[in-house]
Amino acid sequence: MAMAPTVKVVLGSIAFAVFWVLAVFPAVPFMPIGRTAGSLLGAMLMVLFRVLTPDQAYAAIDLPILGLLFGTMVVSVYLEKADMFKYLGKLLAWKSQGARDLLCRICLVSAISSALFTNDTTCVVLTEFVLKIARQQNLPPHPFLLALVSSANIGSSATPIGNPQNLVIAVQSKISFRKFLFRILPAMLVGVVINSLLLLCMYWKLLSVQKDVEDATAEVVPEEEVVSHRFSPATMSHLSSLNSQELNNTLDSIAISSSPSANGHTNHADTLRNRANVGESEIQKVSSGGFDSSRNSSASKEGLNDGSIQKREENIVSSKRVSSVNEYEDENFTSYDEKENFPKVWKNMLWKICVYLVTIGMLIALLMGLNMSWTAITAALALVVLDFKDARPSLEKVSYSLLIFFCGMFITVDGFNKTGIPSALWDFMEPYSKIDHAAGIAVLAMVILVLSNVASNVPTVLLLGGRVAASAAAISPDSEQKAWLILAWVSTVAGNLSLLGSAANLIVCEQARRAQHFGYNLSFWSHLIFGVPSTLIVTAIGLMLIRG
Repeated sequence: MAMAPTVKVVLGSIAFAVFWVLAVFPAVPFMPIGRTAGSLLGAMLMVLFRVLTPDQAYAAIDLPILGLLFGTMVVSVYLEKADMFKYLGKLLAWKSQGARDLLCRICLVSAISSALFTNDTTCVVLTEFVLKIARQQNLPPHPFLLALVSSANIGSSATPIGNPQNLVIAVQSKISFRKFLFRILPAMLVGVVINSLLLLCMYWKLLSVQKDVEDATAEVVPEEEVVSHRFSPATMSHLSSLNSQELNNTLDSIAISSSPSANGHTNHADTLRNRANVGESEIQKVSSGGFDSSRNSSASKEGLNDGSIQKREENIVSSKRVSSVNEYEDENFTSYDEKENFPKVWKNMLWKICVYLVTIGMLIALLMGLNMSWTAITAALALVVLDFKDARPSLEKVSYSLLIFFCGMFITVDGFNKTGIPSALWDFMEPYSKIDHAAGIAVLAMVILVLSNVASNVPTVLLLGGRVAASAAAISPDSEQKAWLILAWVSTVAGNLSLLGSAANLIVCEQARRAQHFGYNLSFWSHLIFGVPSTLIVTAIGLMLIRG
């Protein structure tokens, strides 16, 4: 492609530079508007500078990719609602055999779940759970957070729905879900194993010591909180407020729900309320009497016999009355709640099973080669219908800002392509990047690796995808598919190089830092120390396992 006129090249480069700065550094001081607004600003500048016409800008938006992305996000929302990720979290803590066993489990669970539910979703829902398990077992969180995010990035490379750049590659290359999966799966599995071994080697000594050596002020999380995965501990009310307020409310609910003619049930509830009030007053009298007796020891000694006998009688009467209340609660309230909640429990369980079956059906349809976008949208709408509720709360959890970011990015990257700069750069690198020999694959991998960390992986795929595929197609049709798969593998694993290389990295970093009571700061350099060797080794070995 020939270079565009100089004015168009300059203005298009300025628009793309604005997009790049705000995409890589969303909180830049001179314009802290974020990635989504930055992508829209870049798209608007492309049209305003007349690099693209409005019709060309609309045509640049890839609707199949947006549809696939939307569908998978909705399915992930309902899977989280059906406690899928809660069960994955419990799997991490189930019969754990120590720190090294826990680290290997995190690598495996993170890789598999990210391949099926995207790496970003996996990191969002598992980061706090991994922190809680590490704190509960008195272990340093650093290796486990690295295991979570690095395995999520590697695992997401195996499927077209694992990450956004794979969505773009699958749609543009028209490689089927099944072929995509089986061509990259060996590299993914070996990559996860190697990544786990590197983690064990680098942090072997750290995993052998207790957490208090690294941070003596860290808070240990109780085991019950880890198993239940609750984000705020429950508090218990005082006995007097519990007896007086909650019991009366319960009695009122029984009186209202029961008919007046139902064997005098209403009168019985009133009688029980009177007994509870009398019992509570007697308890307060006894406690106040004990307090007064401690204050006036001389007076209590004079009337010891009569006072002690009278108080014993009062204690016996009050304890009998309170025990009658408790017996009624155990015999009537428990059975009432069980009868009321039994159908709800089974209904909820049946709904969860339906959600899992719909998800499995979606994966089977994708493996059969059906249209990926409409398969994901169909599964999403099936879950909405099965929920049989207003879908607005669930649909509000979809990241519409990500969809808008993609729209702006499609327009901005297409405008930058029309300047001719990417084509000129590729024409210079193409002779050295032929995938029919090992040196060419190494050069191509390094170009993708650097661009993915400089310009982010999705823009890299949009900029290089068509050119790399066209160059490989001149060799053979199989080489074209291999080029797309190499692009998918390298651009995904490249996210492990630095903290800024992948959105999943930033998610784990922010989630860990903001976690209440057990927050941890995963720094840029601590990630880089592990990320560089892991990325280079895993990428190189995976390239040898990918076939066209």
